[in-house]
Amino acid sequence: MRLLLNVLLILGIAGLAYLLFYNVKEPIAFQAEKTRRETKVVDRLKDIRTSQELYKVITGEYAANFDTLAYVLKTRDIPQFKVVGNPDDPTAGFTVDTLYYDTRDSLKALGINVDSLRYVPFTDGKVIFDMDADTLTYQQTLVNVVEAGTQRTNFMGRFGDIKYSKYDKSYDPNTILKFGNMNSPSLSGNWE
Repeated sequence: MRLLLNVLLILGIAGLAYLLFYNVKEPIAFQAEKTRRETKVVDRLKDIRTSQELYKVITGEYAANFDTLAYVLKTRDIPQFKVVGNPDDPTAGFTVDTLYYDTRDSLKALGINVDSLRYVPFTDGKVIFDMDADTLTYQQTLVNVVEAGTQRTNFMGRFGDIKYSKYDKSYDPNTILKFGNMNSPSLSGNWE
């Protein structure tokens, strides 16, 4: 009888040790994976934002879809204007020279691959970022606006469940990680 009680006690201790280990391990694993995945997605969003800024320099507006964005960045050059003289002096003349730089070289130097920009990391190419661009009247001025992002559930894998919010009170897998705003001329990301 005493032997049976000792075995049950050892099994109980082992079970409690396992539960303690699991309760400590899961929140740590969640935080590490959340940080890793969000960092990768934010880096991709920053690349999309940079590409949109280059697109706007070339065309004067933002691209509403990834096909147009990639086509222009692959085929058009970036203009740079050089002013010779003083345009503020009405007595002196001035000229504006336009120089063109290869966009592909700039993208390569920045480490941006325009063909893979559309794909949300950790989705094996199955999920594409949502992106839209338009113009709107903001404070009586017509401005270009852009927005790109994706829901956290798209890239969080097994941690894309609401039950993990118990480890991080600000975590909501249904929120969108994005930059830009279709209602105001801002390129800020909601992670900043």
